[in-house]
Amino acid sequence: MLELLHEPHFWSALAFVLFFVFFGKKVWKPLVAALDNRAVKIREELDEATRLRREAEEIYTAAQKEREAAAAEAEKMLKLSQQEAQRIAEQAQKDSDDMIRRHEEIAKVRLISSEHEAIASVRREAADIAVKAAQEVIASVLTGEKDKVLINRAIDELPKAFTKNRNAA
Repeated sequence: MLELLHEPHFWSALAFVLFFVFFGKKVWKPLVAALDNRAVKIREELDEATRLRREAEEIYTAAQKEREAAAAEAEKMLKLSQQEAQRIAEQAQKDSDDMIRRHEEIAKVRLISSEHEAIASVRREAADIAVKAAQEVIASVLTGEKDKVLINRAIDELPKAFTKNRNAA
C-alpha cells in the first residue's frame, strides 16, 4: 500500500475527490443549473422545430391541394376547350355545307337561265332563218298577178278578223 503513495495517479485522483468533496456542492449547483438551462433551450428548440415541421407539413398539404385543384381546373378547362373547338368545327362544317349548297343552287339557277337564254336565242335565230326562207320562197313563187289576188283576199278578210278580235275580248 505504501507503493500507492508514490504513484502520481493516486495523488491526482485523491486531489480530484477532495476537490469535489469540498467544492462539489458549490460547483455542482451551477453546473446542474447550466445543464438544466441547456436542456430547457434544447427542449424549446425541439418544440420550435416540431411546430415549424407541422407548419411546413400544413403548407405542403395546402400546396398539394391547391396543385390538385389547379390540375382539376386545368383539366376542366381543357375539356371545355376541346368541346368548344368541336362545336366550332361542326358549325364551320355546317356553314361550309350550307354555303356549298347555296352555290350549287345559284349555279343551277344560272345554268337554267343560260339554257333558257340559249333556247330563246336558238328560237330567234330559227325564226329569223324561217322568215328569210319564207321571204325567199314567196319572192320566187309569187308573181305580180298572184300578189294582187292575195292582197285583195287579205283586205277582204280584215273586217272579219277585227270583229273576231272584238268578240274574243
